[in-house]
Amino acid sequence: MYRRLLLPVASPNEVEPLLKFAAMLLEADGEIRVLHVISNQSLPEVIREWRSSVNIVIPAHEAGAALDVRVDPEVRASTDVAGEILDSAETREVDAIVMTLRGDRRERNPFVGHTASAILHHAACDVIVVNRLALAGERIPRVLVPSFQASPPPKVLRLAEEIAVHHQGIPIVSLGLGAVAEPSLVVPEGEEPTRSPRGLPLIHRRPSSPRGFLGRRHRLPDAILAAAARERYGLLVVGEDPGSPSGAILNRRFLDDLFRNAPCPVVAIHG
Repeated sequence: MYRRLLLPVASPNEVEPLLKFAAMLLEADGEIRVLHVISNQSLPEVIREWRSSVNIVIPAHEAGAALDVRVDPEVRASTDVAGEILDSAETREVDAIVMTLRGDRRERNPFVGHTASAILHHAACDVIVVNRLALAGERIPRVLVPSFQASPPPKVLRLAEEIAVHHQGIPIVSLGLGAVAEPSLVVPEGEEPTRSPRGLPLIHRRPSSPRGFLGRRHRLPDAILAAAARERYGLLVVGEDPGSPSGAILNRRFLDDLFRNAPCPVVAIHG
């Protein structure tokens, strides 16, 4: 799916899980750059962290070798973490940034608070944000794709297909949350599903939700999680959807609410 990926990491324990996830999305001859940004301002702290960054560089090389993936670690120092990530992505001409959601929700400046929310709105490439459960999940029964249209947006569906392929062809369930969903596409329980463009089982569901409930942006995470619960959960893949009643949904508040409340793996894609 991607030839060049950038993985910003904050600690050594993120390296291997992020690499494993990113490897699912990498083309056969692709490469992954693991980036660690030291954000401390005092020189002694920068020197100390620079020395300890070997705990990120070595696991990156080891995990890449185990996955048979080309990995290039990089360490930078800057108080503007988001700016360094964006600069690295532009300089290296990466196709996507894969990262976790972190930061302080109380901070109004997204470049000081959620690094991921800043990257989402300023990166020229795709940005894929994953929660901890998505990194830790070994067995995924299904991929759930909420959509306000008759079918999921192409880029979101493509990401769902990549994940499904790497989990032995598990089914993809399209959750039609909007009034535009076509009843003819809905597959009742027990009936044969349709197929995605790559031939994976694609099941269309249309959960019943009050229109007013969906029309309020701050309730969209609740609507998505309620629909996912009716499918007994799975891995949620969310992205920008032209059919959304609230316009762009991948904002800081939406990600906060969805990632904080989801009892299942969640992946958000913007681009």
